[in-house]
Amino acid sequence: MKKLMTRHFSKWIAKQDISETELTKALDEVISGNYEASLGGSIFKKRVRFENTGKSGSGRTIICYKKGNNAIYIHGFAKNEKDNLSKNELIAFKELAKIIFNMTDEQITSAIYAGKFMEIE
Repeated sequence: MKKLMTRHFSKWIAKQDISETELTKALDEVISGNYEASLGGSIFKKRVRFENTGKSGSGRTIICYKKGNNAIYIHGFAKNEKDNLSKNELIAFKELAKIIFNMTDEQITSAIYAGKFMEIE
């Protein structure tokens, strides 16, 4: 299983100063069943901690994860930016998840080489 993030998400974490260690920890928690919300369609909402702050006032991430498949961060937002996803955002993320889960290993590797996805160390 690969732990990935989209290019869009990687730009967001750079602005928010979120470490890959924090992302790995959050993904491991989702994989073990510890997350804030299951949004359906293998989409999960998980809190992450901004540098020098606690989780409660920090960021919310949207993760595509299906057991036995890759896990990929697709979106992030600060709690003070918005409370939750809109219905349209949720529909779009569920469609994106379907596309991602239907990608072959070769397509995932090509997306990584093209810079569309980044691996989390």
